[in-house]
Amino acid sequence: MKRSILVVDDEPNIVLSIEFLLKQAGFDVRVARDGDAALAAVKERMPDLILLDVMMPGRNGYDVCQTIRAQPGGKGTKIIMLTARSRDIEQEKGLAMGADEYVTKPFSTRELVERVKRLLGSAAA
Repeated sequence: MKRSILVVDDEPNIVLSIEFLLKQAGFDVRVARDGDAALAAVKERMPDLILLDVMMPGRNGYDVCQTIRAQPGGKGTKIIMLTARSRDIEQEKGLAMGADEYVTKPFSTRELVERVKRLLGSAAA
């Protein structure tokens, strides 16, 4: 069974490229455009990994991350936060909220896919 990834970002160009490369790498990919949609997707089926934008309309990524970590099964899901905010304090906040890793924009989508592979092992379960 394929490893599942939820991409949560409100920027269509970023979502499109990440989704394409992750599917090519053999992952099952779902997309959510905002924090509320992300929480609904997680409630439906907890993914193995979440790529989570920090700055989104409505609920921000910090709130979404903390909410997911508080849910049953949420502690086992890997979370990589994606953000344009590169200050150390922002990174510390993301990690304190429960993120496993923190990636600043702009980033290489190919490097991001390699990071996902390292966290999950491989596309196959």
